[in-house]
Amino acid sequence: MASGTSRSRRRYVLDANALTGFFEDRGLVAEKVRHLLGEALRHEERLLMSAVNWGEVFYVSWRRHGEAKAREAEGILREMPITVIAVDRERATRAGALKQRHGLGYADALAAELAIERGAWLVTADPEFAKIGKGLSVYPLPRYEK
Repeated sequence: MASGTSRSRRRYVLDANALTGFFEDRGLVAEKVRHLLGEALRHEERLLMSAVNWGEVFYVSWRRHGEAKAREAEGILREMPITVIAVDRERATRAGALKQRHGLGYADALAAELAIERGAWLVTADPEFAKIGKGLSVYPLPRYEK
């Protein structure tokens, strides 16, 4: 078997701020996300994202740039190698437990839960995820200061 098979490759879950940084072309954040997207395409793999975090990208884009830009971003998102994972009762409960134990926002807890459940790296600029500790692998992006 050739080395570098998909079984040995890392999986990634995108936090909303990773894609927000990509769409707002925030330097190194956009560059790193672009790289991950390119690698996913090259290896015919998909990045993962919670449906709640997908919605978060949409509403943040709308709030900051207006409805037309948010809808444009959504159209681009649909073409990206991203699989959106629905939130069922079990996932929602596990995320609620993470929120309660670690003081995360609920949308953040859903991103973390997905990464933990899938054994994936969470791509984020949010330092709050460090609260979870070794149970969560984080692919850190530079923090965006408003």
